[in-house]
Amino acid sequence: MDTKLNEFENNMKREIDSFMNPDQRRQSTPPRSSAPSRERQSGQGYKTGHLVKLAVRTKRLALDTVFEYQSSSISRLEAQMEAEKAAKKAGYPIIGHLVDIQRL
Repeated sequence: MDTKLNEFENNMKREIDSFMNPDQRRQSTPPRSSAPSRERQSGQGYKTGHLVKLAVRTKRLALDTVFEYQSSSISRLEAQMEAEKAAKKAGYPIIGHLVDIQRL
């Protein structure tokens, strides 16, 4: 239990540091190899946020279409809400369900 708590705290510190200082990487803790790979953008820091996929429709009896939205929010719920707003703004009035949320 104690090791899981320490691991969680270290992960949260690492995420907050990478969010607050994208151009400075911490040298004391190496990146985890089991985590999803984080891509470096040209000259910028690590990507933070979520990739949200929603099932959306333009009509009630139409087939579902997958709508992808990339949010910079670190909160899953906030990223989902942003994606739903963006889908409605893009012309999809009916949001069926959440397909997937992936961390960047």
